Amino acid sequence: MTHATRRTLGLLALSVALAGCALGPDYQRPDITTPAQFKQAEGWKAAVPADALERGTWWELYGDGELNALVGRLNVSNQNLAASEAQYRQARALLRSGRAAFFPTLSTSAGMTRAGQGGGEGTLRTSDGIAIGGSNSASISKNYDLSLNASWELDVWGKLRRGLESNRAAFEASAADLAAMRLSLQSELVQSYLQLRVLDEQQRLLDATVVAYQRALKLTENQYRAGIVPRSDVAQALTQLRSTEAQAIDLQWQRAQLEHAIAVLIGVPPSEVSIARRESLPTLPQVPANVPSQLLERRPDVAAAERRVIAANAEIGVAKAAWFPDLTLSASGGYRGSSFADWINLPNRFWSVGPQLALTLFDGGRRSAESERVEAAYDQTVAQYRQAVLDSFREVEDYLVQQRVLGREAEVQSQALDAARESLRLIENQYRAGTVDYNSVVNVQATALSNERSALTLLGSRLTASVQLIAALGGGWDEQQLNERDEERLQ
Repeated sequence: MTHATRRTLGLLALSVALAGCALGPDYQRPDITTPAQFKQAEGWKAAVPADALERGTWWELYGDGELNALVGRLNVSNQNLAASEAQYRQARALLRSGRAAFFPTLSTSAGMTRAGQGGGEGTLRTSDGIAIGGSNSASISKNYDLSLNASWELDVWGKLRRGLESNRAAFEASAADLAAMRLSLQSELVQSYLQLRVLDEQQRLLDATVVAYQRALKLTENQYRAGIVPRSDVAQALTQLRSTEAQAIDLQWQRAQLEHAIAVLIGVPPSEVSIARRESLPTLPQVPANVPSQLLERRPDVAAAERRVIAANAEIGVAKAAWFPDLTLSASGGYRGSSFADWINLPNRFWSVGPQLALTLFDGGRRSAESERVEAAYDQTVAQYRQAVLDSFREVEDYLVQQRVLGREAEVQSQALDAARESLRLIENQYRAGTVDYNSVVNVQATALSNERSALTLLGSRLTASVQLIAALGGGWDEQQLNERDEERLQ
């Protein structure tokens, strides 16, 4: 074994021994302050990220087939979702590119060169000795080259491994971003649809009220012609009717805007979507009290924020590895000759093999600046991750208290509505008996209608809040799956 061979093998052994280490810090989850339980609900525990759990078709909780169909169209046709999916595929390609860096690179080349030496007006001679003409001699040579080249960068300092770690984390963050975008768009569509159905119910109420007021106006006019009531009662009845008709008309543009928003969300022009009115309202779902702390673990935005911290942490290792030499093994071989006829011939064969160390000695502070940049970028992602966790807890707390308060408000509003309906029934009977004037009837009618609309508006708020709470908890849930996860924790 020659000295050069022993030296080459020694370098290879050293590189293998060093391959197990990687510069830069290993990732550790940043410290964050999390509550032992939520303020607005008892029995909740601190969350452990589990965004891989299945979210399911959570919009089916509202029991509306048309809504289910619209969400299905959104999942395949929404353009913002398509853009996010394309970004996810880019991150996946970068991950594949990072993996490819661990393998040798092979390349081949073939070519012919023609060169001349000498000149003037002399005779030109080819490499075969053939004279072309002139008095001052010159020569032209040809070279044919065919080669196969191989190079392999050994990951001695872990630069490639840290780079792959960063790419993998970025890919997982992109997958979480895609899930977050899908959940956000689904939530937006469901909220728009539920509000549209509440407007339909308000439209039905106002239309029925207009019919009732038309009968009241006709009755008042008959009583006026009979001399029972003054002309002012007719004016008041007409005012009440026209005011309610105006309110009914006002709902049309609000409904149209919601319909247009739904059309864009499912990826079609507004002119192609027409959602028919109907009287039934979607079901108001109940979030089980025993699952929210587990649901919060699957929030994709929090998962994406943490994976960006992982990527930024790995980039520190890449920057540190830039201070150390790169070790590359390269080899090449092929045939090189001056005649095409005997080009591929044993005497024309050539080869070379050997390691190469490359180290930057001076770069004007570029590597130092890069190290400072990636460390600052890491600090930024840590702060963003902590903020995402804080925001997630705030949102859940907000929607929990909103759900609870709106539920209590709905109970009181229901009692107020019953009282308003009873008051209206009594005042109308008194007016027919001639014991009260029409002004009293108008006031009670206005109060009753206001309570009817308030009850519907409150229902719309509760439906919207339920969607927002489900989205804040990361989507829908499968109680059996969550129970199995609880059992795994206890084991």
